Amino acid sequence: MSSELEPRANSGSPAPADGDNRYKAVQRKLLDLSRALDDATFELASLRRSMKSNAGQTEDTARDIADADLDVRFVELTNLVAVSLGGAAVEVRKLHDSAQETAELAHVTLRSHEQLYGALDDIRSNRREKTPKPAFFNR
Repeated sequence: MSSELEPRANSGSPAPADGDNRYKAVQRKLLDLSRALDDATFELASLRRSMKSNAGQTEDTARDIADADLDVRFVELTNLVAVSLGGAAVEVRKLHDSAQETAELAHVTLRSHEQLYGALDDIRSNRREKTPKPAFFNR
C-alpha cells in the first residue's frame, strides 16, 4: 500500500441529496450510504494496520541508526516519525469505529424505513389511480 494520496474515480457522494424522497429512491440512497460506510470501514482498518506496521519499521530503523553511531539528531527525528505514525494509527482507529457505528445505524435506518413505508409503497405503486402523498392527511 502506497502512502501517496490517490484520487478516486467515484469520489462523489455515495447518496446525493437531490430532493428525491420517493420510497425507492430513499431506500437506494440508504443502501448506497451503508455500502460506502462498510467499504470505508474496511479501508480504514487496512490503513491502521499499515500505519502500525510502518511505525514498527520506523522504530527498527531508528534503532539501526543509533547502532550505526550516526548523529543523534537522526535517531530523534526517526523516533518522532514512529511516534507520529503510532498516534495517527490511534486516530484512524477512532475514525474506523465511528464509520462502523454509522454504517450499523444506516443499516438499521434502512430496515426501519422499509418496515414503516414498504407496504404503503406497494399499495401506492400498484394502483392505477393517483393516491395522496404521505402526510397529506396530517394537515
